[in-house]
Amino acid sequence: MTGCSKVELEQADGTLKNWDSFRGQWVLVNYWAEWCKPCLEEIPELNQLDKAPDISVLGVNFDGIEGETLQDLGERMGIEYTMLAKDPAPEFGWNVPVALPATFVVGPGGELIETRFGPQTEDDIRTVIGN
Repeated sequence: MTGCSKVELEQADGTLKNWDSFRGQWVLVNYWAEWCKPCLEEIPELNQLDKAPDISVLGVNFDGIEGETLQDLGERMGIEYTMLAKDPAPEFGWNVPVALPATFVVGPGGELIETRFGPQTEDDIRTVIGN
């Protein structure tokens, strides 16, 4: 993570969310694309995880779709969690994933715990975060 610098994440609707506001929670940064069938399969699981009080899911469109187009696409695909307008990987010094779906698991202290590839289930993620 970037230590003390304030990272602002732009959401699909244009509003900004401060990265520090996620402290104390697990954050799943999930890369997806419309053409990725396993991505579609894991959306209901990610929606469920995002409802948990200790987990936030942030979706990143792999194809760089933005704005209203991104919001419409997310709606069509049934995404209920927060979608980011831009890939946060450069901000955090992460490598952009080469395979989809990819989920970056970030701990409550803001540290990257694990990068997982392939569709995740709620059980998979609960196992990783230990609750």
